Amino acid sequence: MTIFSVTPEATQAAVVSALGGVIRKTSVALGEVEIVVSADDYHAAALTLRDAAGCKFEQLIDLCGVDYSEYKAGSYDGPRFCVVVQLLSVSLNQRLRLKVFATDDAMPMVDSVTDIWVSADWYEREAFDLFGIMFSGHADLRRILTDYGFIGHPFRKDFPTSGHVEMRYDAEQARVVYQPVTIESREITPRIIREDNYGGLQ
Repeated sequence: MTIFSVTPEATQAAVVSALGGVIRKTSVALGEVEIVVSADDYHAAALTLRDAAGCKFEQLIDLCGVDYSEYKAGSYDGPRFCVVVQLLSVSLNQRLRLKVFATDDAMPMVDSVTDIWVSADWYEREAFDLFGIMFSGHADLRRILTDYGFIGHPFRKDFPTSGHVEMRYDAEQARVVYQPVTIESREITPRIIREDNYGGLQ
């Protein structure tokens, strides 16, 4: 069996040829190709990436959400939420990173790609649970890591590190109850202050 590898530049050229003007931005960094498409073109672009002759990205190996809110303090002035998809072509031995930004920061939503890659199912549920990104067309979009009654989305940059509420079992009521967080914030990494000339160093 012959194993060959396509160069990132060749992969980029094949993807640009297949998608044309749909691509908003493309780059090659650290040996991997990255493209950005709009939310309106996301589903169609994903289908093309799976089926086009020079692409053949048969496998979705990862999908995650990103919260860019802290970038706004610098030079970034784009949408807050992004979905990043890592694709693999087994037949052509090439990889691609596909990014799509949700247009509405208050209600981030992009199309689901579960009908293209079944493996996207739980990844999309995870991005919904942790970032609050909605996936239109997902057949079973519900929380996957937090409790169904959980309030908020813990991977958002504005989510408090201790959460909003905590739950415990109440023996008197014989059920689980929710209450305001009682954990006091503390420094978990001790500060180490060394005197001058520690270890004989000047």
